Amino acid sequence: MTQVIAMAGKGGTGKTTTSALLLKYLLKKKMTPVLVVDADANTNLNELLDLDVNTTLGQIRKEIKGDIPSGMSRDQFMEMKIHQALIEESGFDLLVMGQPDGPGCYCAANQYLAMTMDKLAENYGCIIVDNEAGMEHLSRMNLRTIDHLLILSDPSARGILTARRIADITGPLQLDVKARHLIVNRAPDPIPPALMEKINQAVAEAADMPLAGIISSSDELINQELSGDSYLRLSEDSPVIQQSFSIFDHIFS
Repeated sequence: MTQVIAMAGKGGTGKTTTSALLLKYLLKKKMTPVLVVDADANTNLNELLDLDVNTTLGQIRKEIKGDIPSGMSRDQFMEMKIHQALIEESGFDLLVMGQPDGPGCYCAANQYLAMTMDKLAENYGCIIVDNEAGMEHLSRMNLRTIDHLLILSDPSARGILTARRIADITGPLQLDVKARHLIVNRAPDPIPPALMEKINQAVAEAADMPLAGIISSSDELINQELSGDSYLRLSEDSPVIQQSFSIFDHIFS
């Protein structure tokens, strides 16, 4: 069965960074093939993986509103274009959502997208969805069941509060979330007692959101991004890799 792993959290909490680190973990554990979906309008996951993007699903949705080749249905056209948009790498594929819907109705296009994603998902062992601040893309892609929702926070009281609220609203969004996990990113080492108190309070008050772990602030990640090199090439001896892998071991054990 395909496992769907989605990121959630306010802007700037490290959802994209965590997605890249998680991909490295899944490749290491041979939990492949993996479909990585960059569902953030501010597309940059490909940059952390040192990959070029030529086509996004936003562009395809615009195309499907117009004329399609004769002899093809719209769902066949959508399926063909999505396969063309896949960036295929060893052990994983990357699919970029791109800009959100513009003027006009995209209901039909999103329906065809959902139908195609449903079939596409069957080809993968895991799907990572790097979400923007909202979670609307999950419904557009017909990903109603989420095996693991990783709720990210920065080391701030507002970030922790937002994480708790996200854990509470997944029910009203009619998402079937099997497990929620809180990850605090870019934390100082050692953790200030006041911050740890906020984290413990959020975990106690939230609906089933245990603390999966804390990832310390890392100059190595900053330097890797500045160099333009892929996060997948980070050394497994790196403290941040060991720290994140330990968290993922806990989640997927």
